[in-house]
Amino acid sequence: EEERRVRANAREYNEKFQYASNCIKTSKYNIVTFLPVNLFEQFQEVANTYFLFLLILQLIPQISSLSWFTTIVPLVLVLTITAVKDATDDYFRHKSDNQVNNRQSQVLIGGVLRQEQWMNVRVGDIIKLENNQFVAADLLLLSSSEPHGLCYIETAELDGETNMKVRQAIPVTAELGDTSQLALFDGEVICEPPNNKLDKFGGTLYWKENKYPLSNQNMLLRGCVLRNTEWCFGLVIFAGGLGQQMLLCCTEGKERQPLMPSHSTGPDTKLMQNSGRTKFKRTSIDRLMNTLVLWIFGFLVCMGVILAIGNAIWEHEVGVFFQIYLPWDKGVHSAFFSGFLSFWSYIIILNTVVPISLYVSVEVIRLGHSYFINWDKKMYCAKRRTPAEARTTTLNEELGQVEYIFSDKTGTLTQNIMVFSKCSVNGHSYGDVQDILGHKAELGERPEPVDFSFNPLADPRFQFWDSSLLEAVKLGDLHVHEFFRLLSLCHTVMSEEKSEGELLYKAQSPDEGALVTAARNFGFVFRSRTPKTITVHELGQAITYQLLAILDFNNIRKRMSVIVRSPEGKIRLYCKGADTILLERLHPVNQDLTSITTDHLNEYAGEGLRTLVLAYKDLEESYYKDWSERLHRAGSAPEAREDHLAQLYDEVEHDMMMLGATAIEDKLQQGVPETIAILTLANIKIWVLTGDKQETAVNIGYSCKMLTDDMTEVFVVTGHTVLEVREELRKAREKMMDASRSVCNGFSYQEKLSSKLTSVLEAIAGEYALVINGHSLAHALEADMEVEFLETACACKAVICCRVTPLQKAQVVELVKK
Repeated sequence: EEERRVRANAREYNEKFQYASNCIKTSKYNIVTFLPVNLFEQFQEVANTYFLFLLILQLIPQISSLSWFTTIVPLVLVLTITAVKDATDDYFRHKSDNQVNNRQSQVLIGGVLRQEQWMNVRVGDIIKLENNQFVAADLLLLSSSEPHGLCYIETAELDGETNMKVRQAIPVTAELGDTSQLALFDGEVICEPPNNKLDKFGGTLYWKENKYPLSNQNMLLRGCVLRNTEWCFGLVIFAGGLGQQMLLCCTEGKERQPLMPSHSTGPDTKLMQNSGRTKFKRTSIDRLMNTLVLWIFGFLVCMGVILAIGNAIWEHEVGVFFQIYLPWDKGVHSAFFSGFLSFWSYIIILNTVVPISLYVSVEVIRLGHSYFINWDKKMYCAKRRTPAEARTTTLNEELGQVEYIFSDKTGTLTQNIMVFSKCSVNGHSYGDVQDILGHKAELGERPEPVDFSFNPLADPRFQFWDSSLLEAVKLGDLHVHEFFRLLSLCHTVMSEEKSEGELLYKAQSPDEGALVTAARNFGFVFRSRTPKTITVHELGQAITYQLLAILDFNNIRKRMSVIVRSPEGKIRLYCKGADTILLERLHPVNQDLTSITTDHLNEYAGEGLRTLVLAYKDLEESYYKDWSERLHRAGSAPEAREDHLAQLYDEVEHDMMMLGATAIEDKLQQGVPETIAILTLANIKIWVLTGDKQETAVNIGYSCKMLTDDMTEVFVVTGHTVLEVREELRKAREKMMDASRSVCNGFSYQEKLSSKLTSVLEAIAGEYALVINGHSLAHALEADMEVEFLETACACKAVICCRVTPLQKAQVVELVKK
């Protein structure tokens, strides 16, 4: 499929493309396929195949030395126990599939909303969703109960993030609010084929001889939940489950590729596209047992060969004289052939050498383990009343063989509750706790927080300890005003007013929520937004800014900008983003201010705070007009839309003026240092992969006891070129080796070092840690250097990769797995 064409309310038209249905199937078997497929899987076990082979031998009368049922009884018993366990697992999968497939959805058919099961929803249908409902398929948002076609979704099932995201219908369909209008909607969408990119979508809507560009902002993906939105309508673009292809879910133990041919597009929704190809999973104990059984079988064959040779020699030398008393069996006409037959007889007699009961014992132990996990009181979360749950009985022993743990920082090590802690404005740092005389307070002293009672719209939960910042606001310091104006305008937060003056902010990220709340308390209150305006109460006065453009944040840009027109008609760009990105985009005139702010940034990061830099730029009317036209053209370009937009964003975000920096605190979760200490004792190596600044990550590393002062050395790799990175990694390895040589009593390191990585690890004496930056990591992950990076990193007790993109996180995990 090169492109997808979907016409609204036209099932017949869409059916000719044979798009996948919305039925999902994660089960492996049905009544017909259970026996053959399960037996095929079970005979992947070497022991089962071996006993089947024995059974066949015992059915041949010339060599059968035991009756056949001595083998068939234990074999059938083993196969039955495993089959019952697999059938039970699959029964629960069927149950969960049915539960999902039979969920109800309101589908617009013939101008009337009808209740349909999810599995009967088709591509091109228009469906109605209500608050707190799961999205049934990947939909193009057409209209909603909120003004301007906005709706809020939670994407926890897709990306693990529990904060709200905003999606918006394109203005032309946002007006189609009732079923009679939607029944007449016959727009056609031409878009990209199914893919697994959760944050990208490109397509065009053709309707009434006009075309409208579509992006990810207009899409609701299967697996999301509709929140804080009474209702919305969407057009099904990708359906959820399967055409005639089987999809197997990857949460279970032994999974394998589908055995049925794929005639259709398979699982099309982005959720299903991200389920990954499912593999037949074997644990290391399974692999070890198979290897042991092969060795034991080899030993058995050797015994059989020795005894068969002995038999042939005896028959040739001695047995030939006893033909009258001990005649050869029918068909045996030589001593050699007699030896050959006795080889198979010995294989049957000595078959108990191969332990079939071992497999049964391991299966029973695994089953017992899974119950122990479910019953474990120490793994019970009293707060949520949730016990641990072993979802598969085949992989539990792998938990005891974990060597590496890869962890994100935000929300995993930390609470993901952001608090505005400090800031730097025009070279002045604010946020240190002040005593009554205005000096920096000593540790342990905590005077009264700043009094925000002058501001009726302030958030009572917000606390700040440095009153000099509020004084600067009240005295009319222009830089401080501009600083908070930026925070109140440059964001994607939505505001809800429960009652007069009682504001509730819905932020896509907790950082944004913390910054907008800070601006609110200091007198710059973000009140409301529409797609084209933002209203802010600046020190009590309501001002509405015209919102000309939002330049979105993403993991590559690492910054976000808005372009607004003030009531006076001035056009200004406000930008906030990571220091590494923003500092190189400032106007040269900012040099002195930049160096002071950089010192403040390093100081904040050293305290483990998350930092952002803020800047602005005034735009000429004529330049903006030209840029805006080019932006519109790029937005409706059929190809390379993302690249064109990125170039235009890049062009306008240059020569900006520095405003200052913010520092946000994200506290560690309870019990993190203790957990890491226990994992370290278990000899598990911990790698933290974070997008945060290096100093912030290192500080968190120390505070959660991942890095300690007792460590021999913490290596920091910050090289900008391939050669620099290679040199830094080489020096780190040499230092570790030198220390090891002195401990290894004169053994040369080379003698210890084989081609395997484990030898490097064994040879390292002392505890080391490695900290590496995103740009250095990009070089370290290149094919010719990845082995050097891996050797150095794996010899360290702890590794911190900072300022890394999600793609780099995946590459690091993949590299260590390899």
